[in-house]
Amino acid sequence: MEYTSLGRTGLSVSRICLGTMNFGPHTDEAAAHALMDTAHQEGLNFFDTANTYGGGDHRGRTEQIIGSWFAQGGGRRERTVLATKLYGNAGAPGRAPWPNEDKLSALNIRRACEASLKRLGTDYIDVYQMHHVDRATPWEEIWQAMEVLVAQGKVLYVGSSNFAGWHIAAAQAAAGRRHFTGLVAEQSLYNLLARTVELEVLPSARYHGLGVIPWSPLQGGLLGGVLRKAGQSGVRSADRARKLTAAQREQLQSYEDLCDKLGHEPGTVALAWLLHQPAVTAPIVGPRTADQLDTALRALDVTLDQETLDRLDEIFPGHRPAPEDYAW
Repeated sequence: MEYTSLGRTGLSVSRICLGTMNFGPHTDEAAAHALMDTAHQEGLNFFDTANTYGGGDHRGRTEQIIGSWFAQGGGRRERTVLATKLYGNAGAPGRAPWPNEDKLSALNIRRACEASLKRLGTDYIDVYQMHHVDRATPWEEIWQAMEVLVAQGKVLYVGSSNFAGWHIAAAQAAAGRRHFTGLVAEQSLYNLLARTVELEVLPSARYHGLGVIPWSPLQGGLLGGVLRKAGQSGVRSADRARKLTAAQREQLQSYEDLCDKLGHEPGTVALAWLLHQPAVTAPIVGPRTADQLDTALRALDVTLDQETLDRLDEIFPGHRPAPEDYAW
């Protein structure tokens, strides 16, 4: 297993991050426990979750499943770099959130952290991530609340998710004024089909020393061989394939043909491409089964030569950092 530092920290994380969003809604507790055990056996130590995962009336269920796995002992917690998130409504199911039950007020940051620690059955969170930017709460308030959690030992590092490049810059400027570390990582939508972050988010993250943790590396399954699977009577894939535009279908057909030529599964190539991007720390994979996890891990053994990388850029054109990308 390959490991790397998370941004400008001394924290060593696996080059693949285990996403747990499916735990609860699609993967029951026993299967989730087995999947996390397999992840540890394969050397994955970086797990990502959120306080709202579980969905609907089961918000927080995913954290509870992780907590019950930690409770089995055997070094499970000690060997895991745990990232969770706050922002969304984490109030009681079946009602609208009360004030300060969502977003990033100092009160909600405190409450949400305490609730996550309880569900997770741990006394600290390695990376506490803001799931979205809160345009209504001043950075001074956010950082003061995070500083308290760090001082109490309940949070080691703070991260962001779905931030624009200028949000990262503003956050780091405010943290710097307080002599606080600020952000150490950013989670962004990033894959061969979604490359907008190359304009400003990735340059900002690199400038400020943040690790980048791409979510949806297969663009909801489109980069996982959707055309091939649709032809194999996959109901879900067939539905996705029907919704493709002509241009998307042409792109994906060229992509799947290239993957066939390379001798690798499309999903493996998509992950391998992300691992070849210098700004990327660890793509998040959200397997429901051990077989899906195994497919993702194969990406670590795939080396894409420059000719292949150039061909992928032809199929899925990317961006240069701004302002060069905007130049005539």
